[in-house]
Amino acid sequence: MKALVLQRYGSVKNFVFADLPRPAVKPDEILVRVHAAGLNPIDNMIATGSFKPIIRLQLPATMGSDLAGVVVETGSRVTRFKVGDAVFASTFDLGVGALAEYAALPEQVAALKPDELDFVQAASIPMVGLTSWQALVERAQLQPGQKVFIPAGAGGIGSFAIQLAKLLGAKVATTTSTANVELVRQLGADEVIDYKKEEFEARLRDYDVVVATLRGGELEKSLQLVRPGSQIISLIGPPDAAFARKRGMNFLMRWVFGLLSGKIIRLAKQRNASYSFLFVRPDGQQLDEIGRHLAASRLRPVVDRIFPFTQAREGLAYLEQGRAKGKVVVQLVAASSER
Repeated sequence: MKALVLQRYGSVKNFVFADLPRPAVKPDEILVRVHAAGLNPIDNMIATGSFKPIIRLQLPATMGSDLAGVVVETGSRVTRFKVGDAVFASTFDLGVGALAEYAALPEQVAALKPDELDFVQAASIPMVGLTSWQALVERAQLQPGQKVFIPAGAGGIGSFAIQLAKLLGAKVATTTSTANVELVRQLGADEVIDYKKEEFEARLRDYDVVVATLRGGELEKSLQLVRPGSQIISLIGPPDAAFARKRGMNFLMRWVFGLLSGKIIRLAKQRNASYSFLFVRPDGQQLDEIGRHLAASRLRPVVDRIFPFTQAREGLAYLEQGRAKGKVVVQLVAASSER
């Protein structure tokens, strides 16, 4: 089978196409013919080697972690799926790449694809959907009437998290460029800060939850708008000691991550707020719930551009520019060939 693999760390230029054996399924796995694969910024970050302390890959490694496709084989202990089922899933941090013609994955990370979505739309969902769900529902336990700040509202995570926060009954503020103001309003944002014209910390006050999606000084600036008892949930770091303990890392790594996150934790405590780092995990049951909302049109996918499989590297390069409105998706099977 064809797959896009990372040969060695250092640059996205090290992505190459390779011919690999079709994966064999274990008893608890399903083999999926991949019809589409969603791209995520972390795909490019992994290539640089910046995630080596956290995500250990056996190079060369097949890239990608969002997929939608059709089950073509099931392991002997699989009970949730059968051959012919259309599914979508996140394989992030499992050592299973989505940018390949076939992928073998544990059945518990997959969910049935909503009939209302095509494969491209479904492939755009897993990473951003699960990240948003685990941040807002699982960790923040966001309640109706609360206020949440989700910067970069036109991006992949932002465009989905805004919708989910509104579905949960929250008031949502976001940042975006002038060209995307109308898009984020359509997604449900109540307060929209055009970052080219205004600083968000100058207008926003008394927020209950911040979902941090931007690096650098933006994270510390967000502390200026939170109220006592609020939560800052960072998707981009710095990782904290609690994360290192959960991953079973040794004392040295727990100490390093504690040191890296020490400043932001102290600053948050000064505001009587809490800071935590969120590292998304695959979860088929959560995808099932997200899928029901998608089927009922309470949530919708936002797809910026679609690249054919032969141009997957170009898709990753486009994503790296940071200008995508929603998700970038690679299509492996033409729509006319889909079941």
